Amino acid sequence: MRITALAGGVGGARFLRGLLHHLSGRSDGPHTLTVIGNTGDDITLFGLRVCPDLDTLLYTLGGGVHEGQGWGRADETFAVQGELAAYGASPQWFGLGDRDFGTHIVRSQWLAQGRTLSQVTARLAQRWGLPEQGVTLLPMTDVPVETHVVLEEDGEQRAVHFQEWWVRMRAAVPAQRFVVAGLDRAAAAPGVLDALRDADVVLLPPSNPVVSIGIVLGVPGVRDALRGTAAPVVGVSPLVGGAPVRGHADACLSAIGVESTAAAVAGLYADFLDGWLVDEGDRDGMVAAAPRGLTVEATPLLMRDLEHAARISGSALDLALGLARA
Repeated sequence: MRITALAGGVGGARFLRGLLHHLSGRSDGPHTLTVIGNTGDDITLFGLRVCPDLDTLLYTLGGGVHEGQGWGRADETFAVQGELAAYGASPQWFGLGDRDFGTHIVRSQWLAQGRTLSQVTARLAQRWGLPEQGVTLLPMTDVPVETHVVLEEDGEQRAVHFQEWWVRMRAAVPAQRFVVAGLDRAAAAPGVLDALRDADVVLLPPSNPVVSIGIVLGVPGVRDALRGTAAPVVGVSPLVGGAPVRGHADACLSAIGVESTAAAVAGLYADFLDGWLVDEGDRDGMVAAAPRGLTVEATPLLMRDLEHAARISGSALDLALGLARA
């Protein structure tokens, strides 16, 4: 079975780790998983190229993530960040650990040597053992893109990098809109469109629908490939009881004029979505407002641990396989 998933950061990574755990217990393998990662969060810090969502996927699927945070490295130290602070280097609101710096240094070195982000990501994935698990991690595009947030303060508009709004401001200042610099000249990275067209199942984990999944969908050709694939496309709601479990998805939805409901999020994917997995508490509202032709199922969606994540991802996969047989 060839599974393709679009993913952002913590929620997507934990869901996919659960999916691998679920697949390991199935008797109908082998299976492959291609993950198309969001690069709209990417940022250059201290002269180094940082890819937060790709790194979270690498560390989580590779067994090196800080479990408490859901991002960054386990057993981390911060000597380099401390030295940078002593020199007055900024920004200091984005914490980079010493182990994490290693990833950014080698990525920046390889990019400077002329390798594409796809080639660099493949090399990083080897270090984390993803190919041995049947996982291929692809950036959505090799073209540098960055999401910026337009804010209004004291009657004037200004743009800040998404990471500054998300991490430093904690999305407390309402976003007027999102602008993805570089997306107009981006092309899907090698293998991305084929992975969608040739998949047996396409999954949308519970990643942020606006600044994670939504950015991937903005890459030319991706949405068309999803519309045209013969595979069932099944998504998992990122909301429980109308609120995000973590992060600021509600603030992002508000910025684009979309309600924080499972039904409204499904509407963002209505042109290609076949199945939608929602939390039990959102079942009634979802069934009443479900787009025509969408198959909806409900299950508890809190990923408290690996077993819960495996159960949720297994439910999403079973929904997709049921649609494939229908």
